[in-house]
Amino acid sequence: MSPWFRNNSRIEILKKKYTSLMRKSYKMALKDPEESERAHEEAEKIYEEIQYLNLKLADK
Repeated sequence: MSPWFRNNSRIEILKKKYTSLMRKSYKMALKDPEESERAHEEAEKIYEEIQYLNLKLADK
């Protein structure tokens, strides 16, 4: 099956969201520091969830 049609796993979806939030945080840092901090905090929560899911998969 082609990789184009493969469904993304939960971890892959979270990694993409984490990356986009970190980029948003970086771009907003000079314009709106408060918004940048909010995006960074949300990205940290997603990162923790990614780490949890990785550990959960490693135990299997």
